[in-house]
Amino acid sequence: MLNSKKILLIITGGIAAYKCPDLVRRMRERGANVRCVLTSSAKNFVASMTLSAISEERVYEELYSLTDEHEMGHIQLGRDADIILVAPATANMLTKMACGLADDLASSILLATDKPVFAAPSMNVRMWENPAIQENVELLRKRDIKIIGPEEGDMACHDYGLGRMSEPSEIIAALENFLTVDTPLSGRHALVTSGPTHEPIDPVRYIANRSSGKQGYAIAESLAKLGARTTLVSGPTHLPTPSGVDMVCVESASQMLAACEAALPADIAVFVAAVCDWHVAERAPNKLKKNMQSTPLALQLSENPDILATIGADNINRPKLVVGFAAETENVIENAKEKLTSKGCDWIVANNVSLDCGTLSGDKNTVHLITETKSEEWPTLNKSAVGLRIARRIAKALGNRAKEQSVGI
Repeated sequence: MLNSKKILLIITGGIAAYKCPDLVRRMRERGANVRCVLTSSAKNFVASMTLSAISEERVYEELYSLTDEHEMGHIQLGRDADIILVAPATANMLTKMACGLADDLASSILLATDKPVFAAPSMNVRMWENPAIQENVELLRKRDIKIIGPEEGDMACHDYGLGRMSEPSEIIAALENFLTVDTPLSGRHALVTSGPTHEPIDPVRYIANRSSGKQGYAIAESLAKLGARTTLVSGPTHLPTPSGVDMVCVESASQMLAACEAALPADIAVFVAAVCDWHVAERAPNKLKKNMQSTPLALQLSENPDILATIGADNINRPKLVVGFAAETENVIENAKEKLTSKGCDWIVANNVSLDCGTLSGDKNTVHLITETKSEEWPTLNKSAVGLRIARRIAKALGNRAKEQSVGI
C-alpha cells in the first residue's frame, strides 16, 4: 500500500525518536519515498545524518532557511507529500497542533497542509492522562487527524502505562489501513464487543477479567476502515476511541448485553470482550470492612447472561455473520470447536491467553480461525494486523454470500 507514496515524517523531541530510523527503513522497504523534518529538540535524540542516509533524502530542520524559504519550503513540503506523519508526537506538538501554532518548520507545515495527517503520541503516562492533552487529542480527532496509539508499557522514566509510541510495524499498519481504497463493507453495520466487564462486590470492589481491549479495538477500527458503520461496545479500558467508530461504554455483563441488543440489527457481530461468567448475587450497598467480618467473607455468585449465545440464538435480529472469541489456556483448538457449536456462532477466533504468552496485555496475538469446515493457524502478528486480517476475511465472506444469494444458490 505504501509503494510510491510520498511520506513526510515530522520527528519531534521525545525519547521514542530513536525508533524513527527503523520506521524510515521499514517504510522505504515497502516502496515509500520518505522525507524527514526534525524539530530543534528532536536533534537531541536522533542525528540528521542518520536519517538522511537511510531515507536518501535531505533532512529539513529550519523554518528560516534562506535556501528553503526562497521556495516557500514550509508550504512546498506539505504540498509534495501524500501523507504527513508526526512520530513521535510529543505533548507539546499535539498542543501546538490543536491550537494552530506555527513557530517552527514542523508546526508551520502542519498548519499549512491539506494532506492527511497522522500522529503517533509519545509521552509520560501522567502527561497522556492529563485532561488538557485528552481534550487536545479529542479536538484533533474531530479535525480528522488520525491518532495512532499510544501503547501501554514500561517507559524511559520507569513509569508504566499508556504513553509509549506505537512500534514502527503498527504505525505502518495504520498507514496501510488508511490507504486501503476499497470499502467492501460500505452499507453494512458491524457490532464489536471488547475489554473486560466489571461485576461489583460493593461500591469499591469488583470482579473482573484480564483484558486490555486492544484486539477488539483493532477489529472495530479495521471494520470501520473497510466501510462498515461500526458500533463498539466496550468494558472499562484505557484505550482511546478508534477512528470512525461509535463507542458505547459499559461496565457489567448485563449492561453489555443490553447495549448489544440496542445496537441490533447488524450484519456483523464480533464478540471479543472478556465477559465475566458470574456476578455477585447480592451487591453490598456499602464498602465491606474486613474488621466487621466474624468469619472469612464468602461471595455468593450468580451466572451472567451469555452474550454470544443470546445474540447467536436470536431468530429475529441475528447478524448474518457471528464471530466469537475463545480465550483459552489449554486445549485451545478442542475447546474452541466445542464453543463454536454450543454458542451458535459462525466462526470462532481462538487464542492462548496463558500468562506466559503475554497475549492479554501485549501488542501481539497468535490466533486460530475456526469454522464448521476448517481450522486455520495464523502467524503471530501485532493486534492491528490481526484486526485488519479478520475484517478482510469478514468482508470476503459477506461478499461471497451476497453473490450466492444473487444467483439463487
